Order: sequence, then structure tokens, then C-alpha cells
Amino acid sequence: MAHHTIVLLPGDGIGPEVTASARRVLETAGFSVDWVIVPAGASALEQGFDNVLPEATVEAIRSHKVALKGPVTTPVGKGFKSVNVQLRQKLNLYAAVRPVRSLPGVKTRFDGVDLVIIRENTEGLYSGIENEIVPGVVTSLKVASRAACTRIAKYAFAYASQRQRKKITVFHKANIMKLSDGLFLDCARTVHQAEFPQIEYTEIIIDAGCMKLVQDPTKLDVLLMENLYGDLISDLCAGLVGGLGVVPGSNIGEDAAVFEAVHGSAPDIAGKGVANPLAVIMSAVMMLNHLGETVIATKIKSAYDRLLAEGNPAKLTRDLGGTAGTEQFTRGLIEML
Repeated sequence: MAHHTIVLLPGDGIGPEVTASARRVLETAGFSVDWVIVPAGASALEQGFDNVLPEATVEAIRSHKVALKGPVTTPVGKGFKSVNVQLRQKLNLYAAVRPVRSLPGVKTRFDGVDLVIIRENTEGLYSGIENEIVPGVVTSLKVASRAACTRIAKYAFAYASQRQRKKITVFHKANIMKLSDGLFLDCARTVHQAEFPQIEYTEIIIDAGCMKLVQDPTKLDVLLMENLYGDLISDLCAGLVGGLGVVPGSNIGEDAAVFEAVHGSAPDIAGKGVANPLAVIMSAVMMLNHLGETVIATKIKSAYDRLLAEGNPAKLTRDLGGTAGTEQFTRGLIEML
């Protein structure tokens, strides 16, 4: 069995509680690991660092290549750039990957949802290039490069091919933004035709795509889009299956990968022992698959599927319709392993 060294960012608020739960589940399932624990977010400032993302944290991830991250808080109005933005930029984590699927026992409007949202993480309006042209008039620059658009298209098609996904749909607004979104479409079409013709490929204007998602999300498969669109659509899709507490997330680069719960740090319930650790556990399963530890990943995934399907309120947290706290949920999941 391979032994791994993983960087752990416990984060803020409920972060230390839910990441501790994930560690217990992983280790009980047989994952051989040394954890390198590093600070990020408001807790980094409390420990005396001058940035919410200390350089030592970035260097640890560069060195060990893989990180598991809890939710973090970036203080508002104090001039700090968000931890997530800094991680993406400093580690060139160009692909945000958000699987969204219906879970047993989690009742929502739709059944059988099984989507993956793949988002270009480095360009678009989130490049942060803004200017005041004259007093009272500002512009934001939307950046699109052929290199980055091609890179994310290749990643999406390779991801779909490796996981036997049938179709990729690009969400765009090229009818209005003919150059930037037009370039994104051109790169996706080129990659499809040249390298992955066996995968069905479609395009849809994003407003129509949103309508289709809320009408019947089961008709879509892998969704590929630029930065801002992906930010919005990934949360919309999470809402289709129960919210941010039941979906994992990851940010992937050529040399590093960060797996994270995408919900907030929930300071109002921090320390009360009631937080749901499922999202960070699901993100850890993504991490295991990334590392090639597919047997352990499947073991944990099957365990939380069975726990949810069982529907015992004494083992489910309040957001899942139960009465359990973090500890009771964790023990219940471990019993299923």
C-alpha cells in the first residue's frame, strides 16, 4: 500500500471540526498518510502571519503536490485577497471541478442528477483587471487566451473520456461576447474534433442553459465554461441536489491539486459540534481518486451512500433532516466502512 503525505488546511469556523472528521474517516478506511497541517484564512492572521495565505502554506502544497482544505474566512474590507484566488494564482490551479449528483436519502425536486461542472479558473472577468476611465465610469476587462481556453478544453475532454462520460456541453454567451466567448468555443471545438470525436459535444447560450438545468438537469452531463459562468452554475447545480453541504470540489493544476469543501466557514455554529462534515469527506474521496487510491475511495463513497439511504435521524446532521452532531455522523459513517 502506498504511503502519502497530504497538506491539510483546517481553515476557519467549522473547518477544524469537519476536517478532523474527514481525517478519521480516511484513516479508518485504510488510507496511509502523514498530514502536514498549515494555516490559511483568518486563523493564519490570528497565528501572527501577515497574510491570509502564508507563503509557508503555499510552499508546503508545492512540495507535497496535494492538499485537503476546509472552509476559510477572508476578512472583508481589510485589503486581503481571498485565499482561494491566491491559491489558484500562485499554484496555477486552472481547472475547478465540481461533481454534482443526487444522493440517496437526500430529497430534492429532481432524482438521477449526475453532473460535472468544469470551470476555467484563471482568466475571464476574475482576472481582476479594472480601471476607472473617468470619475464615475469603470471598466472590468474579460481576459481570454487561446492557451488557457485550449488547456481547460483538453482537461474537460480527457476527464470525460477517462470516466466514461458521454457528452460535454459548453455554456457560453458568444452571441454577445463574440471575441472572448467565441475564442472559448473555437478552442473547445478544435479539441473535440482533433482529439475526442467519440464524445458528444454541444453548445448552449448560458441563459438557455440555466433554464434547461432547472427544467431537467438529468439531460446534461459534463458542463464546460469560463470562470464567472462556472462560479455561478456550480452553485446553482449544487442547489439541485441539496446544497453546498452535499457536494465536493477541487482545483487542479499541472503540479498541484487542492480538494475542498465549497461551503462557508459558518462561524455561527463553530465549536458547537453540529456541523455536517460530508462535503469535505466527499472532497477527500475525490482526492483519493486523484491519488489512485480508488479502492479506499469507493469504500468511503459506498459508506456515506448507505448512511444517507438508511435515513437514521440519530446519525444525520440537522441539515440532512436528522438530530446528530458532527461526532455522531462521523461514527455512523465509520460503522458503515
